[in-house]
Amino acid sequence: MNLKKLTLVAVLAVSQVAASVPAFAEAGSTTRVSAATEITPVTETNVQPAATDPLPPLLPDGSVATPPAASAPAETPLPENAVPTPTPIPTPTPMTTQVPGFTTGPTAQPSPGATQTITPAGAGSGQLILMFNSNKMYADGQEYLANQPMAVKNGVSYVSIRAMVERVGVKYIYDYKTKETIVTSGTNVMRFKTDSKIYTVNGQKVTMKGPAYQYKGTFMIPLTSITYALGIKYTVDNVGKRVIMTLNTKPTASFTVQPTEIYAGQTMVNFVTTSSSPNGTAIVDESWSDNKQDIYDQPGFYTVTYSVGDANGNWSDPYSVTFEVIQPNQPPVANFTTDKDEYKMGEPVTINDLSSDPEGEALTVEWTNRALAFFNPGPVSLQLKVTDKQGLSSTFEKTINITSEQLYTQEEVEKLFTAPGDLISMDGGMIPGLPNLTYNLSSEPFTLIRSNSPETVNTNGVLYRESAIGSTRFLVHHMNNMNSKKKVYILATNNTLYANTINTQFSGFAGPVTSPEYTGKISIQKYYDSMITHEKNSSVTLQPGQTLPILTDVNKIAMKPKEVISLSADIFSDYPVQYNVVMVDENADPLAALPTLPVLDRDGVHNRGTYPDSTRVINVTDVVGTTQSKMVLGDNNYDKNLIGIDPMNGTEASNSGNFGVLYKIRLERVAPNTLITFNPRGGNYLGSVLVNGTIVNLPNKGNLKNSDLNAVVYRTGEYENAVDLTFSVASGSNLPVNFVFTPLPPKK
Repeated sequence: MNLKKLTLVAVLAVSQVAASVPAFAEAGSTTRVSAATEITPVTETNVQPAATDPLPPLLPDGSVATPPAASAPAETPLPENAVPTPTPIPTPTPMTTQVPGFTTGPTAQPSPGATQTITPAGAGSGQLILMFNSNKMYADGQEYLANQPMAVKNGVSYVSIRAMVERVGVKYIYDYKTKETIVTSGTNVMRFKTDSKIYTVNGQKVTMKGPAYQYKGTFMIPLTSITYALGIKYTVDNVGKRVIMTLNTKPTASFTVQPTEIYAGQTMVNFVTTSSSPNGTAIVDESWSDNKQDIYDQPGFYTVTYSVGDANGNWSDPYSVTFEVIQPNQPPVANFTTDKDEYKMGEPVTINDLSSDPEGEALTVEWTNRALAFFNPGPVSLQLKVTDKQGLSSTFEKTINITSEQLYTQEEVEKLFTAPGDLISMDGGMIPGLPNLTYNLSSEPFTLIRSNSPETVNTNGVLYRESAIGSTRFLVHHMNNMNSKKKVYILATNNTLYANTINTQFSGFAGPVTSPEYTGKISIQKYYDSMITHEKNSSVTLQPGQTLPILTDVNKIAMKPKEVISLSADIFSDYPVQYNVVMVDENADPLAALPTLPVLDRDGVHNRGTYPDSTRVINVTDVVGTTQSKMVLGDNNYDKNLIGIDPMNGTEASNSGNFGVLYKIRLERVAPNTLITFNPRGGNYLGSVLVNGTIVNLPNKGNLKNSDLNAVVYRTGEYENAVDLTFSVASGSNLPVNFVFTPLPPKK
């Protein structure tokens, strides 16, 4: 082979290597190609067209006006009055690590022979100007040559990505494995892939107007895409045949103030700063306003300003935060008065609590030696301690004197002066022998769905399934006995051909907590409260075939293992609805899971069933309270169990204890000076009752743990009056129970 042929082969070999490596980038691997050693191939095959014909007018959005003979249609231009500045890119998640092997490639040199600064018309500081039909670029008035001129491809203007990023001052590399150009601007990492219209910013995909491509070893990218990616504002000057870009070189600064509550003279203030440079220039300086302090001695509003400077001497815009310094928490003031300083034995002591808190917070109150009355003569010291939410407390003490003269006995004081909801003692053994009130009994057609078995749930499944129409009452009470968090849903399905509206009338929900008695008490209390406020009134309409969760308080919070939920609710539907009470995994979709959930069997201990006529109306017309008497509920003797059906297996069900039944008791005539109390007969009880529209706890503190304890429900005055009691048994408590009516001793 002669020397001429050998030379040609060598040139061809070198040109093939050059064609496979974009000349603009430094490789992420060990192979590097310097801009000073770019090799132009002798021959090329299957390369994309140069598209270096004279540029037609450029539209403000970076696309070009396509000549009539063009083979590809141009992109739709922006309206003439459109603002040419691209929308800033979405703020990406800050990166905490640099791209491995990331270095800056060789910087483009000023055009050969340039010995003086060239200033095209309108060029200014902080501007980068690209000329039409030329590879000339001007940065701050200095002329540079791009490795390829601006090009038009399918109506989109393309520029060399290398020429752009070098002049902007950001970092870039080329990843040979993925054929991506990786550009880093501040904390943002952008990836552009050959022949793809998609690029990413910190993993977030953005679509370009045209795909990136390589031409003669130069990576070309749509003008609008690189300016958008780098957040560069630009305008198009068709008269001057140029694109004018405004480079943002100022760094940015911000900070937060911690903690959120700052107390004067007490709290150490921490200013947590964040700063960055759009071109990655190091931040080397910072400036704070004079009122930045570690501790602020005086309360009030403060504004602090922060700025940063980079290695090029550029400073950020000032960033300001206004925050409040709060007056330090002051201790509460305990104080009370008594209606007098000396009392007889058994004389009620009236106390007026005058305690206060400077911040107006609710206080925790703790009394020492307080009683309705005292029964031993001599001085008695009363003490009050109040504590605020921050733990600061105050104590006040007063001494009263008890004489040897007696006014009331201890039993008389309890009956006459114990507040509603508080406990009094009464011989529980004699109460069953008291006469039971005679009353007229009727019912209202309210269907009760009692979902209480299995009470302890050991596996996911359907706890209850039933169809009902019209007035429907729910009593739901279950415990999660599994090892993971669960949720209970009440799913309503409309199997009719008509739109079906479900109206929620009253609802009370409690839990999840580990105490069954507590959830029962709170759910009933909220149920009564909704009767007073009507705040739970709502409606949902189911389309034919649609299933939706209702009474959604039950599924707002997942149940941990051993936790319990309780619900009492009244609803009304226009047409029949199928209801499913289900327990599923915390993150499960109950609608998707419903078709595959097993119907769980009852546990053999607790009750479940569907019961008609679950509102019992009791009307007492005789005078009550002239002699001691009682009214028994939930004993299956005087107050018979509701009889219904377990719809899951089709067997008869007896509602033991009548849980879920709503009793509306009307005492037409209650004698003057009559005490009404609540007495448990089946064991521990914790609940409440609605008395003449007011909720009374049963009891206020502690619980009714035995039959010798009574909670005060109501006390009549000097005149006969009617009393209305609304009552439903609280889940987790025991039956039967009594309302006891006792004549009061005469007042002295």
